[in-house]
Amino acid sequence: MDSIDRNILVALQHDGAAGLAELAKVAGLSVSATAERVKRLEERGTIRGWRADLDPAAVGCPLLAWVFVALRPTTTDQKFREGLLPLEPVLECHAVSGAWSYLLKLRVASLAELEAFVAGELRRRGGVERTETILALATLKETAILPVAPADDDEE
Repeated sequence: MDSIDRNILVALQHDGAAGLAELAKVAGLSVSATAERVKRLEERGTIRGWRADLDPAAVGCPLLAWVFVALRPTTTDQKFREGLLPLEPVLECHAVSGAWSYLLKLRVASLAELEAFVAGELRRRGGVERTETILALATLKETAILPVAPADDDEE
């Protein structure tokens, strides 16, 4: 990945709806050459998908919570993962080090929905030894924009 690819990625992160003509200006290439680069970045998996950035409150899930989960020693991670990953309130699931097995990022409509998820959906699955939930009181920054490292001149 060279500096042109990186410039395209930075521009797309800030405006995923940017047209190819706009990206071509950023890249300093023709529209067709820019389109080919975007296609190659998708094929390599560097660009994983295209989404709209939605306001959580506007779509009915204003409550942000993180849930630490510790599994019982006899529980297999695979069983837990397979059951958890399809659940819509789970925005992120991270295997973590330390006293906990996983850290989940959730978005839900209310405290009642959070309670139902943690006490019902999560603990009912079995294998969960304990949980700890942390609520966000305010969100000062939330982004999916990654810091794209500068390219070395020798990179392709």
